[in-house]
Formats: sequence, structure tokens, C-alpha cells
Amino acid sequence: MSYPIISLVGRPNVGKSTLFNRLSNSRQALVSDYEGLTRDRQYANIELEDERFCTIVDTGGLTNEDSVIDSGIQNQVLSALDESNVIYFIVSNKDGVTALDLDISSQLRKLKKNIILVCNKAEGLNLSSASEFYELGLGEPTLISAEHNQGIQDLIEKTLPLLPESTDIEKQDIDGIAVAVLGRPNVGKSTLINRILGEERVMAVDLPGTTRDSIFIPFEREGEQFTLIDTAGIRRKRSVDEKIEKFSIIKAISALEDSQVVILVLDAHEGVTEQDATLLGMIADKGRALLIVVNKWDGLDEYQKSEVKRKLDVKLSFVSYASIHFISALHGSGVGKLFEPIKRSYEHAGKRYPTSLLNKILEQANSSHQPPPVAGRRLRLKFVNQTDVFPPTLMFHGNHVQNVPKSYERFLMNFFTTSLKLTNTPIKINFKSGDNPFKDKKNVLSARQIQKKRRLMKFVKKK
Repeated sequence: MSYPIISLVGRPNVGKSTLFNRLSNSRQALVSDYEGLTRDRQYANIELEDERFCTIVDTGGLTNEDSVIDSGIQNQVLSALDESNVIYFIVSNKDGVTALDLDISSQLRKLKKNIILVCNKAEGLNLSSASEFYELGLGEPTLISAEHNQGIQDLIEKTLPLLPESTDIEKQDIDGIAVAVLGRPNVGKSTLINRILGEERVMAVDLPGTTRDSIFIPFEREGEQFTLIDTAGIRRKRSVDEKIEKFSIIKAISALEDSQVVILVLDAHEGVTEQDATLLGMIADKGRALLIVVNKWDGLDEYQKSEVKRKLDVKLSFVSYASIHFISALHGSGVGKLFEPIKRSYEHAGKRYPTSLLNKILEQANSSHQPPPVAGRRLRLKFVNQTDVFPPTLMFHGNHVQNVPKSYERFLMNFFTTSLKLTNTPIKINFKSGDNPFKDKKNVLSARQIQKKRRLMKFVKKK
């Protein structure tokens, strides 16, 4: 599902994150927030009004510490804005128009996008008092106070006409196993997709997908139906330095929504980068079956290969359920061996397990590792059942399960993963306390019990 995108941009400390929180918290966020490439960039899907949805993006603050709007990070932010339908350029009333505001506004005007000038921290201000902001060349400023929730509705009303009319794109039918191929630019993702399709001599038709710039590619291999979800358009080839990596997290989120199995492509020469770790975190949060493919493996000597394997073991410990495959997409080595783990991962992620089997495993887990005390009380897990697939979701019922330690939760995940012999598939765990049937129920006393209680109360008062 792809929604129109609104990006929040401006220099540091003008209230971008406050406005982001105001928009996402005051209006129910239908999808969890996703952390982006940097610690100060966030994404959330929100509902602006009835049936009008959008994705808001909180970008990092632009500075001119190295040069005016020309450092790598700043260029990445500006390139990300190219995905946006509307840009909120946020300035601060308390600071007035700064030189950096003028520099940013001149860069934004070049994008030829719908830009709304948002003057934050403008409690009780009127337009005549904000006349200096017309100097930015972006028209009339919209006065708000994100902290005090003033002017937000006016901002939304000004935004709605600028968004595409159709905000809900119909999902296309996906044939067979939906496999999303994700990765940074230049890791060989497109080469891998072409190798998968060309080597098998199958007919594949590019179809417009449900996500912006994503392509759905149905194909068949040995009688099995697959649909590759290609996000090859994640880097713009405009007049931007090729060394600057631009990454659209919006496409990755949408591809994850539509996939059942994910192939994350890494570059053997670079190992796990910050962007890779971000993607892995998103995939783990979504609970998708995962294969990690290390490409360009043939270009390393034996010592380099051993070092790469050692570093991967350390950096990928938080997705230990995922299998790692070493390939050369250019030469085709190892590519054909990916299909068996893809099929097994799909089967395991979508399988339903008998409740009797799950409870037998729970008994073994309790015997192997006694549940720890929680708030001074012994945790008791009495029963487990499966509630969902993709990923397999288990509901544990018991007493005092409100604050189960993360260490014990990980133990249960690992124990059940091993016992069920799952491949590349994470388990999602939920806990539910057994309801007390007598909670909020008052014992109705008989007439005789009431008389006895009164006699006792008289005795207590005399004492």
C-alpha cells in the first residue's frame, strides 16, 4: 500500500520532530513508526481526515557546518524530498529568518514541489507580524504551534488539496511466493534479479506494482509460481554525485508489506553497513522470513572470506534465524541454490502447528529452563496456542506475564524455533494473563450474614 508522502524539512531545533509527533499521535497512526537511515529520521502513516491517508517523514536537521547544503547527509535529505508529494518547510518564529533558512529555501525551490512554509512556535501571532518570512519566496506562511496544538487543522486543510486524489492504491494479485529483493544501491540487486530470470529462460512480465517505483515480476520455476518484488528504483540518477547513496525507505516498507520472503543483498566487500542494519531491523520487526545473500563473493581471497564470515557472525546475531548465502550474481554461482531455502521459508512461515504439539514443547521448555520470578512472583506459563502465520505467532497464557524478561522471551523464541525446526523464519510471541473469574464481583451476603456482620462491627467499636 502506497500513500502520498509529506516530508518535514528545516534546520535543527525548529520543531520538526514536535510537529511529527503531534501529527502522528493526535491522529491515530495506523502503521508503526519506522526508524530511517539516521537516528533523527522517522516515518509514520497517518490519517489526515476520513479515508485520506499519507506518510509523514521527519528528516534530519540541515546545517551548514561543512558547506551550505552541500554535505553528503544534507544531499541525502534533499534527494529524499524528491519522493515527496508535499514538503513542509519549517521555520521558527522565535528565531526569525536566518541565513540558513534562506539557503534551504533556495534549494527547495529547485525541486519544483508543493511546498508549504510552516512558521512554528507562533503562539498568538498573526500574519502581519510574520511578514519577514515572505522573504523566503515560498508564499504565505502557515502559523502553528506544534507544542500547543495551535494551527494544525489549518495546516491540514491547506495540505489536502495538494495531495493526489486517490490515496489508496488497489493491491494487485500476487502469484505464488512473494519474494522482495532489498538492498542498498550497487550491491548487485538488479544483477541478481536478472540472473534469476534469465538463467531459467522463463517468461516474465514487468507489471506496475502497488508501491511507488516497485515492479512485480511473476515467473515460474520447475512448476512453482513466484513473484519477485523489485525495488531497483531506490536511487535517482539525476545530476547528483554517484558516490552519494540515496535510499528510499518508503519503498522498502511497501515491499515488505507485500512480501512473504525477503532476500537482503549485501556487498561482500563492504559487509554490514548502517543502512543494511536499518533494513534488517525493519525486516525483523515485520517478522518476514529472511535470507541474507552476500554478493560479489568470487572477488575475495580466502583470508578476506574468513574475515567477512567472522564479522557477519557478530553483526547479524540479532537475526540469527536467517541463513547466509554466498553468491556471485554476475557469474551466477550460488544463485540456483536460493530457491530451496526460499520455498522452505515460505512453507514454515505459513504453517499452522497443532496446539498439542506446541504445549508439549512448552512443557519441555519449562523443564529445561524454569520461568524466572517477575516482581517477586514466579511466572507460570500454562498454555500456548498459535494465533497467526507470516510469521508464526504464538500466544502464551499464564500468571504474572505482564513483565516477562526479554532474556526469557528470547529463550522461548529460540527453543520453539529449534523444536519446530523452522528455517529462516522468526517467531512472534505474545503473552496473555488468565482472567480472574471473581474480579470486580462482590459477594452477595445473606440476611443472616448481614446480621452477624453488624454484631461483629458493634463489638469492634466497643473495643
